[in-house]
Amino acid sequence: MNCMDRSDVPELHYITPIDNLGSILERGILSYNLAKAVHPVSVAAREIQARRERIIVPGTGAKLHEYANLYFNARNPMMYKRKGQHNNLCVIRINPGVLDLDNVIIADGNAASDYTRFYPSPMGLSSLDRELIFAEWWWVSGDEIETFKRRTAICAEVLVPNKVPREMILGLYISTGDVLLNIVELLGESFGGIDVSVNPSLFFGA
Repeated sequence: MNCMDRSDVPELHYITPIDNLGSILERGILSYNLAKAVHPVSVAAREIQARRERIIVPGTGAKLHEYANLYFNARNPMMYKRKGQHNNLCVIRINPGVLDLDNVIIADGNAASDYTRFYPSPMGLSSLDRELIFAEWWWVSGDEIETFKRRTAICAEVLVPNKVPREMILGLYISTGDVLLNIVELLGESFGGIDVSVNPSLFFGA
């Protein structure tokens, strides 16, 4: 295994509809439970959220929905399933210093998977395989077991209790320049000063 360390993590990612940006830039990235009060637009599958609602993060006594969840790599199966919605999505870039906040947890795969293990941050980084997490694809032709392993690993998560503070936001990735026009129209002057980069590959070549 190619163990990950801090130098392998220049940033973390949060996938969200652009309709949620105003709230996020004001409040930070809220956990699922806290976000209910502001009625965010969601791209998550209902059955997946129902599963995540039942999960207790080992060693914490807290439900998974009490954490804001970030990815190491937003170019993952969730994004792939939503690539047709790229004009309404962005990826928020998060300062990796979030790994040092109190009680942050690292999941070595999709936190909703039965096979995922959970570790305290930042020590848990050494239990992650950087080549699997930062891979461009997870499919292995003719090998369903290996494909499942890679699909789970590329969805490794960082779980932050309650919320990711606004000051941890570094900027945004979007799929096309047209999305920037949509964001400016949506947020107006409140959008000033946010770094935005067009990164079609992150959205699967949108």
